[in-house]
Amino acid sequence: MEENLIPSQPDETVNFESRIDLKPLQESIQTIKQELNTVIVGQHKMIDQLLVAILSNGHVLLEGVPGVAKTITAKLLAKTLSIGFSRIQFTPDLMPSDILGTSVFDLKKSEFEFKKGPIFSNLILIDEINRAPAKTQAALFEVMEERQITMDGTTYTMSAPFLVIATQNPIEQEGTYRLPEAQLDRFLFKINIDYPKLEEEINILQKEHALLSENKLGNIKSLLTAEAIQQFQVLVKQVLVEPNLLEYIAKLVVNTRENGFLYLGASPRASIAILNAAKGFAALRGRDFVTPEDIKEAAIPVLQHRVIVTPEREMEGITSKEIIQQIIESIEIPR
Repeated sequence: MEENLIPSQPDETVNFESRIDLKPLQESIQTIKQELNTVIVGQHKMIDQLLVAILSNGHVLLEGVPGVAKTITAKLLAKTLSIGFSRIQFTPDLMPSDILGTSVFDLKKSEFEFKKGPIFSNLILIDEINRAPAKTQAALFEVMEERQITMDGTTYTMSAPFLVIATQNPIEQEGTYRLPEAQLDRFLFKINIDYPKLEEEINILQKEHALLSENKLGNIKSLLTAEAIQQFQVLVKQVLVEPNLLEYIAKLVVNTRENGFLYLGASPRASIAILNAAKGFAALRGRDFVTPEDIKEAAIPVLQHRVIVTPEREMEGITSKEIIQQIIESIEIPR
């Protein structure tokens, strides 16, 4: 009897260490953040989301009024990565061949030769994406989803990693075109960039004044190679997700299809996007397992551009972000 009352000793063989070595990933991410913060003031949430998109191998749509550092952030991020970078300025007269490339007749060889367009790079910055018409937007469908293009019956595969960061202005209507739903669905995140706070605005002015004639991007170092990014993306895929959390993701997405405030709900692609993004947020925090908080953090940037608010609710000023927040709050968090 006395032996049964002795408390059991903890098993010294139990190992609580992470199954995946995320230390190199965390160190690299922290170094990139430090480089970005030398120029970008505040916007920590946006930077985290951009880094998660890279780790999750997803495209990003940056939306904000002119002057809130959308383009410079994308350029800075590209400079911290030792990969190919290409910028495309979208205009109303831009043609699909201006992006993808075109076949040119070679007089010496007496045959057509394919000249690759600016899309053939690793990180593509598309500035003012909503300024090009539907015909040009459609040229991005295949390359954004399948990382390949098909021209004249030949398929050309993009070099990995392949990421698109697009910017757009939500206010201006003159000379802009609404992005097709099929294209919006191909973006992992839509990130809304707000105005800086007063303290941040003062900090921006102080930094700008201190720079004088110095180039903002001149001192930014390239820190991460294409191979390292691909290795980190493989690591992120291995992050553990419990079955009850998979059910939680499914409930969130299904609720968008049954919600009376929404005219269009999210597709299964959105469920996969939340899963991948939640793994990215977990890895960013140094965990090899996903928590409900990771899923909640991923839900709004993943879903807000994939759903359409009913006209009645839109007239009342209700946004998709507010409806998604209500859905998140209405579903019980798994324990």
